[in-house]
Amino acid sequence: MKKFVMGEYDVIVVGAGHAGCEAALASARMGKKTLILSINLEAVAMMACNPSIGGTGKGHLVREIDALGGEMGINIDKTFIQSKMLNTAKGPAVHSLRAQADKNRYHEEMKKTLELQENLDLKQGEVIDLILEDQKACGVIMRTGSVYRGKTVILATGTFLKGKIFIGESAFDSGPNGLAPSLELGENLRKYGLPMRRFKTGTPARALGKSLDYSKMTRQPGDETIVPFSFLNDSLEQDQISCWLTYTNEETHQVIRDNFHRSALFGGQIEGVGPRYCPSIEDKVNRFADKKRHQLFIEPEGLTTDEMYIQGMSSSLPEDVQEAFYKTIPGLENLEIVRPAYAIEYDCIDPLDLKLNLENRQIENLFCAGQFNGSSGYEEAAAQGLMAGINAVLKIEKKDPFILDRSEAYIGVLIDDLVTKGTNEPYRIMTSRAEYRLVLRQDNADLRLTEKSYALGLADQERFDLFMGKKEIVEKEKKRLEKAMIAPEDINPYLEEKGSSPIQTKISILELLKRPQVSYDDLSAVDPERPQLPAHAKAQLEVQIKYEGYITKQEQQIKRFKKLEDKKLESSFNYDEVDGLRIEARQKLNQFKPVSLGQASRISGVSPADINVLLIHLEKLRRKRG
Repeated sequence: MKKFVMGEYDVIVVGAGHAGCEAALASARMGKKTLILSINLEAVAMMACNPSIGGTGKGHLVREIDALGGEMGINIDKTFIQSKMLNTAKGPAVHSLRAQADKNRYHEEMKKTLELQENLDLKQGEVIDLILEDQKACGVIMRTGSVYRGKTVILATGTFLKGKIFIGESAFDSGPNGLAPSLELGENLRKYGLPMRRFKTGTPARALGKSLDYSKMTRQPGDETIVPFSFLNDSLEQDQISCWLTYTNEETHQVIRDNFHRSALFGGQIEGVGPRYCPSIEDKVNRFADKKRHQLFIEPEGLTTDEMYIQGMSSSLPEDVQEAFYKTIPGLENLEIVRPAYAIEYDCIDPLDLKLNLENRQIENLFCAGQFNGSSGYEEAAAQGLMAGINAVLKIEKKDPFILDRSEAYIGVLIDDLVTKGTNEPYRIMTSRAEYRLVLRQDNADLRLTEKSYALGLADQERFDLFMGKKEIVEKEKKRLEKAMIAPEDINPYLEEKGSSPIQTKISILELLKRPQVSYDDLSAVDPERPQLPAHAKAQLEVQIKYEGYITKQEQQIKRFKKLEDKKLESSFNYDEVDGLRIEARQKLNQFKPVSLGQASRISGVSPADINVLLIHLEKLRRKRG
């Protein structure tokens, strides 16, 4: 087939899912001529699975994406239909915002954002191959024969790469949601020696809302006070739609057990590895045989459709079995399925083949992001896409890569886990993965990251001015509260009512606010000089005061962590010359080429004893060099 050059770009993004959108927007907003290619424009920011953004750990990622100048938080604030803060009974480190989306509007708004973005071209077409010159990515080849040349290429293929759908005994090539798969590109990537693997994910059935009996379910309303995802918004008003909770039962489980042999998961047709933390319903019934019931949520897919998402019930069982087991559940006895549940298998890369800036180790100027890197979830994909877009631009400009370490952001935890530790299943972020989660809260993501993004030229002036204003407000109010004194007679009746011990002498309001029973808003009656603060500033102020002692301890831990991270290792370092290193550690370190002693310590097969040997060796080298 004759090939013809259709354009030249700085950055070419392959795939327009949640990773691709953030990558392309970041690159364009940093001033680079960018092309984003989608196999189908209906796949732009498509919510192929759950109609929601955020959740435990994931909400932290969205806030960080927003603080860095990304689009996901802005887009969900435009298109949500229900908002809820999770884990509020626990401490602020694990509070996580989650919003139900109108999934059609989410797609439409993101697509429009791409279309209107300066420096960005959005085109439909299937990429079948890369252009490589001297082991450098220099562009892409389309199925039509057209060629786009680029200084860098970002692969964000999601679940489209050799996508295969399984519904019972039926298996066929397909991308998510019935869209066409990308069959040729994966084979070509294998030819280039990239370590490809097969992963699997799944999605539950969609049913018509009119066929459900909500009187048998428990209503799940949104929060009365809506907390925005984007730091650009201080408050939001929205009529919210309810979700609903119901449960499986022994009858449900028996129908599933009787049909294990018809499941693609147990029948051996699926070779890909699925996500441990989001198993299919047949996997739950098999693994947790002692559980009498499993919860499921009925979630509306949008305001212009009657389709309902049956969250927690993904499956690869045949359609007749799906209908049979769904109908045993209270409220679903007469459900009408409009889209059956399915499992989807797809190609992805071993993330150990990536550097911390998400550039491929073997092919220069080739960056990778999203589910192609072995992760799962819209939020994990978007975070990687944003970082890949930023680093593609920095590579073109011959600048140092932008790396967030584990003490700076959940994004740093996510990427470090993937490229340093690797993953044998679709990776999902969780608050438990972050060692420094008390400092990496969702409420302070802007304080941690906005200045970094502004320095990159990604966060705009409006965002930076808002950030500086909030920072100033919080610092000023903390100083005022430190000086503002309150007398026992003014506050003791309130303290008694709250079950907090009375005070004997005057104390500062700041000291009083350290008590868990006392809130900033509750003190308004005895604090006449109190200013009107924006909601996000108020929340930040209260957390900083109440958790000051814990935060100080964590900051000391971070200082110790930074000492290892600051001990850099050259890529040319020969670990065979280090006396006392175990053979496994020597092999792993020579293969992996860590950028710091901290990263070396997290490589599987490298022990603390090996790190001590390295420390001694580095000290000897330092002394030798004077």
